[in-house]
Amino acid sequence: MNNWAQAADTAGAVLLFVGAAVSLFGALGMVLMPDVLSRSHAATNPQALGMLLVLMGVALRLRSGIDLGTLGLVGFFQLLTGPVAAHLVARVAYRTGYAGREGLVFDELDEQLSTAPQPKDDGAV
Repeated sequence: MNNWAQAADTAGAVLLFVGAAVSLFGALGMVLMPDVLSRSHAATNPQALGMLLVLMGVALRLRSGIDLGTLGLVGFFQLLTGPVAAHLVARVAYRTGYAGREGLVFDELDEQLSTAPQPKDDGAV
């Protein structure tokens, strides 16, 4: 094995370890944070960074074209769907009252929701 392959393997191992540690801290943040909005932040930002670091570590270890393309697609779709899922969780938490509105500095959505017409409940399921 030449020196460049050894350096790539070492860098890949370091990236795998750091990515796993960042993901672990994100998971701990999800458990330890007090409210839904803080938990959704801990679920998306560190997890996305940890996942990208793990994917880069795996890419340095595998070094084949088809594997790099697959890892690129995994990273792309993860970064595409993670923020959307976090937004939907935060939106549902806000609308159901679990978001903790007292911590918000300025609530733009409250004004829009209070003036919007409310659906009528006719008792039908």
